[in-house]
Amino acid sequence: MELKRLDAVTVAQLDAFDEVIDVRSPSEFALDHVPAAVNCPVLDDAERAHVGTLYKQISPFDAKKIGAALVAKNIARHIDAHFRGRARGWRPLVYCWRGGQRSAAMAYVLRQVGWDAATLEGGYRAYRREVITQLDRMPPGFRFRVVCGATGSGKSRLLAALAARGAQVLDLERLARHRGSLLGELPGEPQPSQKMLDSLVWGALKRLDPARPVFVEAESKKIGQLQVPAQLLARMREGECLRLEVPLPERVRFLIEEYRHFLEEPAALKEKLQCLTSRYGRAVIGRWLAQTDSGAWGELVADLLVTHYDPSYLRAAAQNYLHYDEAQALSLERLDEIGMARAGTELLKTEP
Repeated sequence: MELKRLDAVTVAQLDAFDEVIDVRSPSEFALDHVPAAVNCPVLDDAERAHVGTLYKQISPFDAKKIGAALVAKNIARHIDAHFRGRARGWRPLVYCWRGGQRSAAMAYVLRQVGWDAATLEGGYRAYRREVITQLDRMPPGFRFRVVCGATGSGKSRLLAALAARGAQVLDLERLARHRGSLLGELPGEPQPSQKMLDSLVWGALKRLDPARPVFVEAESKKIGQLQVPAQLLARMREGECLRLEVPLPERVRFLIEEYRHFLEEPAALKEKLQCLTSRYGRAVIGRWLAQTDSGAWGELVADLLVTHYDPSYLRAAAQNYLHYDEAQALSLERLDEIGMARAGTELLKTEP
């Protein structure tokens, strides 16, 4: 796309720029931002609160004096720390909350240096509206091949193997930073906000070619605490299904490897298991807690799969995925690198 020299551009022109700069405060940026944007706040959280208080309690004029000095100081720091090495032809896009003074100040200084800087018309608010709109419009244009399979079948690893072989993959659990089950939290990795997940999904969909199939894992409405975008989920549920079939002992071995952090912190595992008391009763939960206390990990994992995970997964998949009963079966004896490579190669042979 050829970029005209404009002071303000639309969300549709994001990809025409070399870099996207979010000048909002760190807390605003953490909640949601344009994927791949860098945060160079012209006012940090404390400064923004201070200026806002002055504006309300003292006077707008005093607030603007203090704010202008802070903004000027911060812009100078960002140019020195982040942008000094940029070439003359560098084209940055700057945005703030509404496309107002914060982004205008940064863009003005960058243009004075000689860079072809622009601002995002409507700022983050316009961006957020466009993301919501596109998450409704885009999914019907894709053909999804949905990877199904009981817990511990290596679905996420298969997606990675497919991506490594050039297939189009949408890995929602990676974007949501969660494995999608009761025990699916990733240690030390909190989930993003719902808005941030929406942005990440939108960014991923933008990079996909609707003319080629997209491999995706079967998901429920929620991944951890986050909702899968409704139109995307609806389209996934209409997709062609692939079903991984893996022997129970191999699934047990794989899950113990994947969830080793629970072996190191059994108290956290017990707390999660006790959340299922109302569903299975104290006798079953007591059995699982005793297996945890004794370190009988293979016995515990097999029991959890047979009693809880497998019946739940089969019921949900058959209910929610239109073509689950017609799924292409793919048998895997081992969920190691060699097995995944073979499975990925075999699946890609079936692509039209």
